[in-house]
Parts: sequence; C-alpha cells; structure tokens
Amino acid sequence: MPRILAPLLLLGLGSCFMGQLKVDENLDPQAISQLQAGKSTSADVLMLLGAPSEVIELGNKSAWLYQSQNTKQMGLWLLVYGSYGEDTQFDRCWVFFDENGVLTHYGDNLNADSAEYHLSGS
Repeated sequence: MPRILAPLLLLGLGSCFMGQLKVDENLDPQAISQLQAGKSTSADVLMLLGAPSEVIELGNKSAWLYQSQNTKQMGLWLLVYGSYGEDTQFDRCWVFFDENGVLTHYGDNLNADSAEYHLSGS
C-alpha cells in the first residue's frame, strides 16, 4: 500500500492557476465613433467617454488619455517543472483639443479583449 501511496502523493504536489486583472472598463467603440474633429468639444467627449485616465497640458492645448487594461495569467507547476504565461492588452484612446477646447484629432487602439491565456513556449 505505501508503494502506491507515495507516487499518488507526488502527483498531488502539482498545481495550476488562471487569473485575470481588469483595470477600468473597456472603451466603447460606438462612443469613440461619435467624436468629430473640429466639432466635438471637451464637454462632448466627457459626456461620451467619461473622465479621462490622464490629462496632459500642451501649452494652451491639451491631450486626454482614455485607457483600460486586461491581463490574463496562467501557471502550471509540477514536481520538477513550472511554466507561466501572462498577456496584457490595452484599450487606448488619445483625444487632442485646441485652445478653445474643440477636438482637433484623436486616435484609438482597442485591443483589451484580445488578451489570451497561455503558458510560455505555447
């Protein structure tokens, strides 16, 4: 009986985990598509996208950053082997305003949903 129990105990020493960390809600592509350079004001952007993650003053102009983050983590540990993988993707949208608070241009990259679970080497 002890000969069978020892290998079973060793197999039980392995572990695995999966985790996800989300920072802020994903950006809404429909809200971003309503932005109009030369027409939308900073008040319009606040109404559509909410408060920005960051505000940068550029002289008398400004740039606002909207951002969300999605990180997926996975790990596997066996008696003598361990593997870990992490993938972080972001939604980002920069909006730029002139000295009158009118949107001059914006750019976005919406990849937060593309984060994947994986182990290193896979």
